[in-house]
Amino acid sequence: MKRILFLSLLSAAAFVSCKSQYEVLLNSNDVDAKYEAAFSYYNSGKYSKAAALFESLSVMTTRSDREDTVQYYWGMSNYMAKDYYTAETNFDKFINDFPRSPFTPEARFLRIDCLYRSTYRYELDQAPTRKALSAISEYMNEYPTSVHIGTCEEMMADLELRLDTKDFEAARLYYKMEDYIASRVAFRNVLKDDAETVYREDILYYIAMSSYKYAQLSVHQKQKERYMTFVDDYLNFKGEYPDSEYARELDLLYRRSQRALGKYSGEEEQIQEKDDRKLLRELTKKEKSASKKEKSAPDGEKK
Repeated sequence: MKRILFLSLLSAAAFVSCKSQYEVLLNSNDVDAKYEAAFSYYNSGKYSKAAALFESLSVMTTRSDREDTVQYYWGMSNYMAKDYYTAETNFDKFINDFPRSPFTPEARFLRIDCLYRSTYRYELDQAPTRKALSAISEYMNEYPTSVHIGTCEEMMADLELRLDTKDFEAARLYYKMEDYIASRVAFRNVLKDDAETVYREDILYYIAMSSYKYAQLSVHQKQKERYMTFVDDYLNFKGEYPDSEYARELDLLYRRSQRALGKYSGEEEQIQEKDDRKLLRELTKKEKSASKKEKSAPDGEKK
């Protein structure tokens, strides 16, 4: 027991001594010793301690040959410690203060990476996403041959998808609420703002569905005009996506709208109506299954 107690006290004393040495060094004015220690901590993976030393050195090395190195590795230490908010601030200041430093191109990329890592999932505020996209675009224009271009393209695709998803889901919310006028307007506005959205096919589908359901729920006197609107939306969809997975459903609704507009009659109508009822049952079953699956899926997997 005495031996164990002695070893415990010895370990505690060594820890206190080590901590005291670091604190003494942190508060000292010995630039060379502090500079050497900062890199020693950095190279051994003790990034928080390295960051504190580089921060202290940033004041002590102003206007010296070491200034840009200290500033850069202050940012790198915070970056490696996964303090991306502070690292982004470090790199942003570094870029402004040392535009011609050999560290600047890498600092530009690392700042972008910090901005990217600080963005939120699509349901939340997308201001950080837009800020990151702007920085990525500027970097790619300035350094078109950079080794990081591939990574930048991946980040940009992910962020643009996030914005597209937010806009798409915001419009789809009206559809889920069965406010079909607002739904159609919202989806059309999404396309107006971003014609190249990855959800273009889905959006054109929901525009057509919104106009059909609005016509279906309208009073008889106004149905003809509103079914004609659906026909226009249907033809727009089929013109772009004739082989879409949505085509069978919209084809069915198109035939039903044609019947409502008096385009079918007699035996032809009876045969078509029989086939359509069978298809409608299949589609309704499929829609219920998809809705159940979406409700049970984790938030990150929902479309």
